[in-house]
Amino acid sequence: MTRGDGPALPLYLSEPGRAVADYGLYLAARPLLPRLPQGDGHPVLVLPGFMADDVSTRVLRATLRRLGYRVHGWRLGRNIGPTAACVSGMRDRIADLSDRYDRPLSLVGWSLGGIFARDLARRTPESVRQVITLGSPFRLTRSSQSRASRAFDRYSHLHVEHRSLPLEPDGAPLPVPTTSIYSHLDGIVHWETCLETPGAQAENIAVMASHLGLGHHPAAIWAIADRLAQPEGTWAPFRAPVFLRPAFPRPDVPRSRPAAAA
Repeated sequence: MTRGDGPALPLYLSEPGRAVADYGLYLAARPLLPRLPQGDGHPVLVLPGFMADDVSTRVLRATLRRLGYRVHGWRLGRNIGPTAACVSGMRDRIADLSDRYDRPLSLVGWSLGGIFARDLARRTPESVRQVITLGSPFRLTRSSQSRASRAFDRYSHLHVEHRSLPLEPDGAPLPVPTTSIYSHLDGIVHWETCLETPGAQAENIAVMASHLGLGHHPAAIWAIADRLAQPEGTWAPFRAPVFLRPAFPRPDVPRSRPAAAA
């Protein structure tokens, strides 16, 4: 197998069980919720991953709502890729929320939802405060790097947007602050496909979670809350508090991009 291809089979097969274990960690960590950084009330739109819907992001949205944010799901049902309803629905959703609150939104996207969030930030940067992605393979160069590629292709006849690989060939930074949260234990996409090029407003945060557990793993939630709590117009790289540093491995940086397979 080419280096950088999809996660090992044991990681893939153990994803459901590890996601349940990650939820157990969330329940165990709930006494720490009052120590999370409090929000300023700005709007947050949470986009689910492939084959998921707003139910999958319920824990994350409820937690952020308790911190003081005005949190919203995408309300577009199951995410089966860039269908006409999905593409137009996301644009309408961000326009509606921007008009309602008269301020930019923070976008939190899980897996494919993060790729959509990055697209929205490029298309409407004036409406986006920042982008946070969870296990989003926006640096995908080969379909073999994702265990979900075959399932995604089954719905391709319904997609109105078709993108070639690599997904982001120029590697240009987003026009807004961006944080990529990823895990070496991801059993769905190879962790290297989730790496942002660190810059003045771009960073990677490593956690030890399953792909299916990223939306409720305590370390991921802490990182999301910390990023959202930054005052509007300011940005600084993530620094874990001393008592939580073991939960955040040293973040990686992307290697030079390999050529896409023909």
